[in-house]
Amino acid sequence: MTSLAVANPGSLIQSVDWVAIAPPLIAAVAAVAVLVTDLFLPERHKKWLGRLTAAGLVLALIALLPLTGKSPRATFCVQNVAGGSDNGGCSYVADHFALVFQLLALGGALIAALLSMHTVDDERLPRGEYWFLLLSSATGAALLPASRDLATMVVALEVASLPAFALVALRRDGRGAEAALKFFVSSVTATAVMLLGIGFVYAASGSLHLGAVAQGLEHAPAQLKPLAEAGAVLTLVGFAFKVAAVPFHFWVPDTYTGAPLPVAGYLSVVGKAAGLSGLALATTVAFRPYAHTWGLALAVLAAVTMTVGNVGALRQRFDTRYSAVRLLAWSSVGQAGYLLVPLAAAGYAPTGTDPLGATAAYALIYGVVNLGAFGVVAAVGRRPGVGVDDFRGLFARNRWTALALAFFLLCLAGLPPGLIGLFGKVVVFRAAVDAGLGWLAVVMAVNVVVALYYYLLWTARLFAPVAQSPVAPGADGGEAVGGADGQHRLPVGLTATLALTASAAVVLSVAPQLVLQVTGGSLF
Repeated sequence: MTSLAVANPGSLIQSVDWVAIAPPLIAAVAAVAVLVTDLFLPERHKKWLGRLTAAGLVLALIALLPLTGKSPRATFCVQNVAGGSDNGGCSYVADHFALVFQLLALGGALIAALLSMHTVDDERLPRGEYWFLLLSSATGAALLPASRDLATMVVALEVASLPAFALVALRRDGRGAEAALKFFVSSVTATAVMLLGIGFVYAASGSLHLGAVAQGLEHAPAQLKPLAEAGAVLTLVGFAFKVAAVPFHFWVPDTYTGAPLPVAGYLSVVGKAAGLSGLALATTVAFRPYAHTWGLALAVLAAVTMTVGNVGALRQRFDTRYSAVRLLAWSSVGQAGYLLVPLAAAGYAPTGTDPLGATAAYALIYGVVNLGAFGVVAAVGRRPGVGVDDFRGLFARNRWTALALAFFLLCLAGLPPGLIGLFGKVVVFRAAVDAGLGWLAVVMAVNVVVALYYYLLWTARLFAPVAQSPVAPGADGGEAVGGADGQHRLPVGLTATLALTASAAVVLSVAPQLVLQVTGGSLF
């Protein structure tokens, strides 16, 4: 009979670091609390579910503070014979990289929740289901950057994605179902390809932990190297889909226009952050032995993605329904290309610290200003059907909302006074130059100039005179901000969203070191 005794029984006992896993755990507990509370609350009190959601996300953000020490905290570790462990064998590590992207995921989800307060009421979405799905998706997005094995990364990616499908489908006007179906089918296909790649990687390396995968691939037999290389490429497909990199971007415009507006903003920032963190971990940690291969692949992917995104935005007509959201959708594809540039540079750098810091810094900047832009679109149209031409003369009707959108657009374009956007692009540009990717830096510079056209054209609409009426109706027939008497007041959630994002963008433009210090490898 085989003996099951081990030399050190204590090595089989796992101790959980509850402080390390607190941020995603709090979001998960809040999701369950919202779902259960929804069963007992009468309909007239269900507005409290949105406030409970926001409170849960605030607590999850507060839980990041104890983790900001110099030493990363790890848990769910594989212990050695002596009972010790190191972070290389851990499935969850709360290091500075994880904290940056958890801050982006949970902070983006909080802004999306504030933005959703009026949308849930205006579009009569099921409150309990909406808030539960939003918190569940945020849990997966917060878990992914701290994951350090491929199995946990896949689970986190699916936890972030599956609730997002349902969130898109909650609109019952026909567009929601179509958008959710496109999103679902393309995502499932990408996930299937990624799982096949992970199977190949496991067969070649003999492990799922990212550090062990790198060691296994480096010493893999020659006959297994083609299998390992194919597995690495296929594994990156799923993360490239979440980032909306070309050619995995085709779902973005239709999904954004069919989803509730706050969900579109959520996907453009939090969904992208989740995919970006997974892509960064898989490449710079697990597939480090193939750095030059994926570095070149990501460089080409970044160049094609930013070009396709900006060309798509240029082709967008301003006088059509949904043109505002579709323009932001194509813009987000172009911005994804910029985000991929430092990752490509990491393939050529001796260590991936500085390039990864540039990606994290730019992701934080993009998250703040892009959610702010979605907030203004929600304020003007109160429906995603609003077109860019509906913003004509907004300054005459509501100057503060117009100034906020102008500032967000200038940040996205990288023009003063949106200095934080300019600094972010400089950091990304420098990462490419330092890595010797001069051709990619040139492509990025050309795309930045191209993007100026549609950003400035939209900004000019805000200050243009209104030819016929002081009221610019939304493309869906709804009244724009300002109303007939110019005295329409924004809902509290929208006001809080615009105030929070605009204040953050202004503060970061005045003190960019608050974010740009991430390029040095430290968040705090």
